[in-house]
Amino acid sequence: MIQRIWDITLSVADLSRAVEFYGEVLGLQMKYRFGDYAGFDCGGVEIGLKTWGERDAPRKGEPCVNFLVDDVEEAFRTLTEKGVRFTREPGEAQWGARYALFADPDGHELQVSEVNWAEYFAACAPK
Repeated sequence: MIQRIWDITLSVADLSRAVEFYGEVLGLQMKYRFGDYAGFDCGGVEIGLKTWGERDAPRKGEPCVNFLVDDVEEAFRTLTEKGVRFTREPGEAQWGARYALFADPDGHELQVSEVNWAEYFAACAPK
């Protein structure tokens, strides 16, 4: 079912400062930026930076580990049958995917995503 980690998303206080650090300091290639989100390639795993979400401890919603799956509905059913409680049922994302959210026993946010690659590249490829 799970193929690999798709991305890891982190909350930041200042997106421009974070973009400069990840791009200039760490040398990661920025894939795209949507207002309050920027995605960087890190050896095939995306490092996502976002400015929304709680920043006080505990930092709710991060990190969010996103697992790539072939079929998000199947993953949702399978995990639900195993007792996983989803915090967001499968739905559409602006970047060409269907995804659902759940948490591990410690409350860390996890995500399963089924990507429509044509839509993803149309939305996110460098222009």
